[in-house]
Formats: sequence, C-alpha cells, structure tokens
Amino acid sequence: MAQCKAEPDDWLTVYLKYLLFVFNFFFWVGGAAVMAVGVWTLVEKSGYLSVLASSTFAASAYILIFAGALVMATGFLGFGAVVREDRSCLSTYFSLLLVIFLVELVAGVLAHLYYQRLSDELRQHLTRTLAENYRQPGAAEITASVDRLQQDFKCCGSNSSADWQHSTYILSREAEGRRVPDSCCKTVVARCGQRAHPSNIYKVEGGCITKLEQFLADHLLLMGAVGIGVACLQVCGMTLTCCFHRRLQLHSY
Repeated sequence: MAQCKAEPDDWLTVYLKYLLFVFNFFFWVGGAAVMAVGVWTLVEKSGYLSVLASSTFAASAYILIFAGALVMATGFLGFGAVVREDRSCLSTYFSLLLVIFLVELVAGVLAHLYYQRLSDELRQHLTRTLAENYRQPGAAEITASVDRLQQDFKCCGSNSSADWQHSTYILSREAEGRRVPDSCCKTVVARCGQRAHPSNIYKVEGGCITKLEQFLADHLLLMGAVGIGVACLQVCGMTLTCCFHRRLQLHSY
C-alpha cells in the first residue's frame, strides 16, 4: 500500500518539476522582452527625453532594464534549482520572484502617475522650451531634441508654427530672418525657415504636443503591457515554486 501511495506522489512531483521548468523558460524569455523594451526606449527614443520636464519616463525605462536583467539572472537560478531539486535554491528563487514583482509594481505606478500628468507637463514645458531654450548657449542637447522631434513627427511648434514667433532665437539676429527653425521644413535646406508657407513647413493641427503626447502614451502602454505580462508569469511561478518546494519537503521526511 505504501508503494502504491508513493507512486502518485512521485508522479506529481515530476509533473510539477517539468511544469516549473517550462514556466521558467517562458519567464526567461519574458525577462529578455522587458529588458529589450527598456533598452529600445533609451537608445531609440532618448532624443525626445530632453524636452520632458521630469525624468519619470526615463526612470521607468531604467527600472524595466534592471527588472529584465534580474529576471534573466533569476531564470538561470530557477533552471538550476529545478534540475537539482534544491530547496534552498528554490527559496532564493521564490524570494527573487517576489522582489522582481515589487520592482515592476513600482515601475507600473510611476508610469501611471506620469500618464496622469503627461498632457499638462508637455503643454507647459515644451512651449517654454521652444521660447526660451532653443538655440541658446548651453542648450545644444535641447536644440537637437526639438529638431529631431519636429522632423520625426512632421510638426512645427508646440501647438502650431505660430509659437515660434515668441522664441528668443527667432527674434534674434542669429535667426537671419527665419520665421521658424529649419527643422520645421518639409525639405530641410539652409534658411528654409524664412518661408513659413504650408507648402514649405509642417502645419499640423495640435502641433508637436499632440504628436508627442500620443507617442508617449502609446509607449507607456507598451511598457505597462509587457510588465503586466511578466508579472502574471511571476504569480504563476511563485505558486508553482511553493507547490514544488512543498513536495520536496514532504519527500525529505
């Protein structure tokens, strides 16, 4: 009778072991995806970060990179713990899963809070940046960000091209008669900003604010979706780890 009872127990342990092994593979892939999204945000979209008033968006990306790297490292630990059936490693694995879950929760809260005040921040800060900082001494990074923003999104000015009429740069001699920066032009050539006609410059309703706001909202949504997906995997993983750890504990008695 004891042997018959042991066989189902052994089968359940083996089943949990392979289920946890499969989960760990998908968890590792999820970690790679989280880190990739974070790196992509900083590398490909870093040109827009200088025009943002706060560093919350960049901080969320850094947290994703950290969480993704930790997930991948934890995944390797999980593989080793499952193969060796080591209870101490499984306990460490569970603890790391919990830490990662909390880190992603913080990133999610930051992204949500940033999304809530995104529109007001852009409208206040971008308009002021264009008027006061563009082409000014010590503001080369901001100038490059604004130029890239207008070219990538095919827009001109924060709300419209008329915003540039109040710019310190446009009102200066350095502008050489430009009515808008050359980056507003559909085809950028030297001094093309002297002619502010719709056939020459981008006349987008809502200006760059609308375009940038939509871009950031979509990106925050992507970051949130990836984070939620990995968090769901973590909940499953913690449950499986607890069950597997319990089975090994029973077998040790």
